[in-house]
Amino acid sequence: MTIRRRRASRLRVTHRAHVAGAELVELAVLAREAGVARPVAGRFVALGLLEPVEGGAGRSLFPRNAAARLASAARLRRDLGLNYAGAVLACELLERIEELERRLESGATETGERGQDVIVPPSLPDDAR
Repeated sequence: MTIRRRRASRLRVTHRAHVAGAELVELAVLAREAGVARPVAGRFVALGLLEPVEGGAGRSLFPRNAAARLASAARLRRDLGLNYAGAVLACELLERIEELERRLESGATETGERGQDVIVPPSLPDDAR
């Protein structure tokens, strides 16, 4: 019984580090927080959904806030029947859409390919439609 307690306590211990204010955790912790199995999380890492940060002793650590991205990909896979690569692509596209919407709402400019500024108005005037 004592051996089991020691093993259980070791499993709960996570290697934590702080880089630029973000807490880093191991993949097993991230998977648990996202509500997915460890092998599923590993597959998403292999496909590039999450970028590991090298921890001590060759361990890969991940920002704790990446659990939301992992959970989102798992939901897309489960609810829409996407394969792993499709879920990763969908997450990337959704994040890009959110970024563009934030830029649009803030009235930010974006430099086009030819070097000119392109300003997209929040709504088109009636005569431009």
